[in-house]
Amino acid sequence: MKNLRSTPVSTADDGRSFFWWEDDTLVINILGKPSASRDAIGKPKGQQLKVSVTAAPHMGRATDHMVRFLAGEFGVPQSAIMVVFGRFNVNKQLRVKSPTILPPIFQQSTLF
Repeated sequence: MKNLRSTPVSTADDGRSFFWWEDDTLVINILGKPSASRDAIGKPKGQQLKVSVTAAPHMGRATDHMVRFLAGEFGVPQSAIMVVFGRFNVNKQLRVKSPTILPPIFQQSTLF
């Protein structure tokens, strides 16, 4: 397996990023956008990554849909993604255990 780690994107004035690594786990701060026209990973907004999903924000269903969507984007089973906080909120933190794929926004971090 190739090394997927990259330097965190520095998006805020204080140098903090929307993601970081803890051993083989990728930790991501997310700003969710439910009821979107399509599922998509957007651009960083401050110290969060914007992620849009088509599911409505009802009883955590949008977050559940986001986990299913992101599992495919990171090449992991849904069980490899843990919602640390924000299941019922647009502000979330997710932990992705051993991702096999990094979406382009994470790969672009080496350009900053």
